[in-house]
This record gives sequence, structure tokens and C-alpha cells, in this order.
Amino acid sequence: MTTTALEGFHLYDTTLRDGSQQEGLTLSVADKLAVARLLDELGVTYIEGGWPGAVPRDTEFFARAAAGELTLARARLAAFGATRRAGTAVEDDPQVAALLDSQAPTITLVAKSDLRHVTGALRTTAAENLAMVRDTVSHLVAQGREVFLDAEHFFDGFLHDPDYTTSVLVAAHEAGAAVLVLCDTNGGMLPHQVTEIIEDLRARLEAAGAGDARLGAHTHNDTGCAVANAIAAVRAGITHVQGCINGYGERTGNADLLTLLGNLQLRMGMELVPEETLAETTRIAHAIGEIVNMPVNARAPYVGASAFAHKAGLHASAIRVDPDLYQHIDPRLVGNDMRMIISDMAGRASIELKGRELGFDLGGDPALLSRLATTVKLREAKGYSYEAADASFELLLLDELGRVPSYSSVESWRTTSQLGRDGTLETEATVKLRADSAGEHERKVAIAEGNGPVNALDLALRSALRERHPEIDEFELRDFKVRILDAQHGTDATTRVLVRTSGRGLEFQTVGVGPNVIEASWEAIYDAYTYGLFKSGVPPLALGGDGGAGGVSA
Repeated sequence: MTTTALEGFHLYDTTLRDGSQQEGLTLSVADKLAVARLLDELGVTYIEGGWPGAVPRDTEFFARAAAGELTLARARLAAFGATRRAGTAVEDDPQVAALLDSQAPTITLVAKSDLRHVTGALRTTAAENLAMVRDTVSHLVAQGREVFLDAEHFFDGFLHDPDYTTSVLVAAHEAGAAVLVLCDTNGGMLPHQVTEIIEDLRARLEAAGAGDARLGAHTHNDTGCAVANAIAAVRAGITHVQGCINGYGERTGNADLLTLLGNLQLRMGMELVPEETLAETTRIAHAIGEIVNMPVNARAPYVGASAFAHKAGLHASAIRVDPDLYQHIDPRLVGNDMRMIISDMAGRASIELKGRELGFDLGGDPALLSRLATTVKLREAKGYSYEAADASFELLLLDELGRVPSYSSVESWRTTSQLGRDGTLETEATVKLRADSAGEHERKVAIAEGNGPVNALDLALRSALRERHPEIDEFELRDFKVRILDAQHGTDATTRVLVRTSGRGLEFQTVGVGPNVIEASWEAIYDAYTYGLFKSGVPPLALGGDGGAGGVSA
């Protein structure tokens, strides 16, 4: 197989290999194939699929990719592995053979470049390590592979013995390596060190006759500088950066490739992917987060839910005039959205912008804006938190407009718990609802047992609503958070409950506050079902009714 190195700047993704070393992150072969397809959509130049021959799942991944299960439109697949073992001929090394067997067109070799690791970890000589690099690179190049060299512990090694570390890179370059990747393996560098070391290295490579070597950077985030270090390397002339989607990786993670892409393209003017592809960045970040079961950090640059969220009233007033006054880019460029957070800091401008975000034009009703702003401040003083519960805020807004949906009114609810004769806790809930519609006066009583009072109430409420609204079974409570607000009051403290619900193509949060967890939970759950039914198009029995949930009308 003959392959030609790609020109231009390289975005090299190592999520499937280095990223999977993050604590708690495990990828099946199917997961790896799915992530690889999304990476190709994003437009990365290279996808490092793993270490065939060393990791069985990675061996299977490359086999299935070669069999046609992975078709890449933009990216090239790279296999990762090590140089030949000390004292072993390269032709006889099974790990090197596995790299060729992977059929990956590009092979990234990791090699020791810190002399202390050569003698201490590999337990070999400086000369043998150089021979291992030369032999392996030249062997793979002779087999038609494009070869990159990851110089492990490069920066630390250079500070310790720059002559030897440089000699490792020169050996790889002379043997035919297309890119020499400078790895901050321990993640301890700072941007000014990266710049200074690369400048020194370039002079040494020039003196050694390797001034035309193409350099790359692989940075870790142990100092919180992974992205900054990669950018410093780019400014120093490197044309290949490695990182992981969403900053995954062992310890504190690798450079976040999405943040790098955003910074390089939008802040530094480098055209790396088409505009329409860049606009898919947020979607792809969250899709990969779902696959690996590691949700995107809400505060992640560019793609996080809070990346363009505004809370302060001063910001809102300015944004109403010109959104760019408090945003470094238009969030639509990366497929994200500006979001207004409603809290006790909210003024009329924040309420107006949030209403617009939800589809309500409130600009012509200053009295309504004032009432809403006052109501939000008063309710947040009681413990409500609307910045985390957009659904509850929308119900509050509908209530002020006289359009809050009602699917029933609550006559009463109660729960009981008792210790049974066999020593198990028995919990039961009773919910009584009324539904007055078209002259009908329907009363529904439902009783349910559950795993604790909140679960029993939820099951009883579902049962009471189900006959008239069978859509209720399509909603699922995905998350349940309890916060004690005034802990100094002990068991008499006010409680706040946040409930995340999904179903019928929706996902949203509601909030409830009460003198105990049961009452707060009831409010959050009742409002969740009211909101879910309304937003999914189920006609309410009435608009403007009290609902009886103790939420929007309390």
C-alpha cells in the first residue's frame, strides 16, 4: 500500500485512544465506530483509532473498519503503536506487525525522547533507543505507510538533555517520519516555555540538517494550559495539533480539540473546516458526549450550554441593543445559541429577552415585564431557581399572561409510610384530581405503592392522569436533585427540588420549593407533567386555570 501525506494544517483527534484513558470512560467497538463517523463529519484530518495488537477492542475496530464498516469522507485513519522492542529485529516484532495488519494508512509511533525514560523505563541504552526509532520508522515507510512520531515526554526531556531529545527527532526525520509530534506528556508546560523550547529546537534541527521537518504538538491539561500551549506551538510554527473532543483524557485531560478548532478558525483566521461544518460543532460535541456517557461540561468554550448564557441584568440591557457587546463570537457560528438566565439578578431586559427566546414578544407590555421581574425576585428569595428550570419559568410567564395550561385541578394528595411486620418500609400515596371540561365533572382517585413517598406520589399522579391523557406514559423523570436551602434550621429547613424530564422529543427541568422534600417534589413533578403535555401539543382542558399544583400559582 502506498500513501501520500496530506498537505495543509492537521487536526489530529485521539479521542478513541488517548481520550478513552479518562477515568470512567469506556468505549465498545460500536461506540468507537460511531464516534469516528462523527469526527469525520466534523472534518478532522486524522482519527487515531487505537492501539491494534495491544488492545483487543482496538484490533477489532481496525478489522471492522477495514471490512467496510467505517467509510471516511474527509479524515484518514491512524493506528497507534510503539517502536520495536529493544534487542528485537523490527521484522520479528509482533506489535509492529499488528500495526501493518491494521491496514491503517497512517501509523503514529510513540518513542521515548527523554533520556531518563530511555534508561529508567525502557532499560536500554541511548544508542539502542535511536536505532529502535530509525528501524521502525523506516520499516513502516518502506511498507507504504505514512508515519508520525509522537516524541513522548519531549518537553521535559528537552529541558533535561536537549541534545539527546533532538537526536531522537532527527533520527525519525531521517528515517522518513512525516510529522514529529512534540508531546507534553506530563502536562506541566506553560505557554512561554512551549514557545521558547520550539524556537530552540528549530535552530538545533536546522543545524542537524533537519530544518524542513514538520512539527506537531500533543498537549495535556495538568496546568490548565493544554489549549493555550497548543496555540503557542501553532504561533511558533507547528502545523499539526493533537487533542480530544471535549477535552477527554487521563488525569485532567488532553487539549480540547473543539476549543482549539474554534480558536484557530474564529479567533486566528485559519480556515480549517468549512463554515457549514463548523456550525455542527455543538451538535457533534454533545452527540459524542452521549455516546461516551460523559456529558459536555456546561461551561465548555464554544459548545457548552453556558458558553453564551447571560444572567446579569446589565448584560441583558446591552444585549438587547447589540448581542455582540457581551459575546466574543456569534454563537450560531458553532451551532450554539445565546441563552438568557432568569434569576434574582434579572431585570426587565432579561425577562424580555428570555420571553423572546421562548417565543413571546413582551416588549410592548412594560407593566407585565415589571410584574414578572418582581415575581421572579420574590420567588427566588423563597428558594426557587429559574436559571436551572426554564420550564417552570415558562409556566410562570404563561400564568402572568393568563394562559397557563390546566389538565386537572388537585383536590388533595397524601403519602403514608409505615414499617411492615416483616421489617420492610411500606409507602403508599393517594392522589385526588378533578377535571371539569365541557360540562363534565370528573373526579379521579388513584392509589399507588412506591419506593418511598416521592416515587409513590409520582406513580399515583401518573395513574390519575393516564385515562384522560395516556401520553403521560411517554414521559420519564431522568434526574432528581434535592437541595437543603437553610440547613441551619435542621429538619425544618426549606427544600428545593429540581426534576429533569424527557419524552415526546422534549427535555426540560422544573423546580419545586417547600418546607419538606415531599411537597417540593410534588410541585416539581406536577409542573413537569403539565409542561410536558402542553409543549408536546396535548390540548389542555382550560387556559388560565389555577392548575392546583402549588407551582405557577403559589
